[in-house]
Amino acid sequence: MTEEPAQTGADEQVEDMDGEPSDEKAPDEDVLDQQETDLVERIADDDETLAQDVEDHFVAIESERQELEAEVDDLRTRLKRKQADFQNYKKRAKKRQEQLEKRATEDVVHRLIDVRDNLKRAVEEEHEDVESLRSGVELTLKELDRVFEEENVAEIDPHPGADVDPQRHEVMLRVESEHPEDTIADVFQPGYEMADKVLQAAQVTVSDGSGETEE
Repeated sequence: MTEEPAQTGADEQVEDMDGEPSDEKAPDEDVLDQQETDLVERIADDDETLAQDVEDHFVAIESERQELEAEVDDLRTRLKRKQADFQNYKKRAKKRQEQLEKRATEDVVHRLIDVRDNLKRAVEEEHEDVESLRSGVELTLKELDRVFEEENVAEIDPHPGADVDPQRHEVMLRVESEHPEDTIADVFQPGYEMADKVLQAAQVTVSDGSGETEE
């Protein structure tokens, strides 16, 4: 049986007996240059014009290779610069976001300080009657509501008889009520939402319909 010759090439790895690549490397540039020179000299022995054309072709290829390598190096440098710029941008954006969140929190706290001071004064001051104390607390509550309104915070306080919204209402228990079955009977504790995001669901009781008045 005739054995087929093994394929060889300048850029192919040579495998050892176990099938693993050996340490043999592709010829370096000096070897390739010498091979090109030898080829041109052999051609020149028969046809100097053809040899000159071949040599010019090799020179053109080498020039193009160098240009491509320079372009690749330039692209790598620009890519690294862009990556560094992007990382710096991410850091600046994160720091800026943290600063904005901190300032927003400080602004809210600053406005709530006045509310706390008013409540503290209402507790510590001596009042001649309950009504004067009530009046002071009501003014403070209005001030707090104003802060909430500016921050787009709204109270969730459904009316009895309204339908239950699982996203905004938390049912605590079912009770006897004159309202239709499975509707809200009473609000145990109001909830709050901010820009359509529920911060705290309203705690409600639900009518079992047993006390519903027939029309």
